[in-house]
Amino acid sequence: MIESKPKADLLRYLQAAREALLWKLDGLSEYDIRRPLTPTGTNLLGLVKHVASVELGYFGDTFGRPSGEALPWFADDAEPNADMWATADESREQIVGLYHRAWKHSDTTISGLTLDAIGHVPWWPEERSEVTLHQILVHMIAETHRHAGHADIVRELIDGAVGLRDGNDNMPPGDQLWWENHRLRLERVANEVGHG
Repeated sequence: MIESKPKADLLRYLQAAREALLWKLDGLSEYDIRRPLTPTGTNLLGLVKHVASVELGYFGDTFGRPSGEALPWFADDAEPNADMWATADESREQIVGLYHRAWKHSDTTISGLTLDAIGHVPWWPEERSEVTLHQILVHMIAETHRHAGHADIVRELIDGAVGLRDGNDNMPPGDQLWWENHRLRLERVANEVGHG
């Protein structure tokens, strides 16, 4: 019988999402990691900046363990959405370094508290601001995987690179011609059904 270790399982899923998100930056130019590729400006480096920032809040301030990291994009006078893109003064190294520090700070909180430890999310409505470490772990796993999915799509739009993680693309086999034909087939079906 396999013994369940809930905290270790949750941390493993969080770490997998963290690494997948960062992996999407590998091999890309400064331009490509900053390119806004959706109408709302979604870009790879901005996704990393956002997730690093919210992770620091959820595993820091929520449990009375502030990180001490300066996050000016969350200040009251910051422009809307400032956490979703990197300014010209914010380098890849700075943002990735922030994310690594967030991991370390979060992991210290996670290892130091029990899953039923109580925290308070200051930016949530009062009636639901009381949370447990377990809830926040699940929340951050969902948040990080959601944004890693965004990064999957943005990276594919940049250079066609796809995959779950380094060494495991988790995709069916097919060369470029196969994928082009597959996409054309889907387009034909969409047209047939949508314009029937």
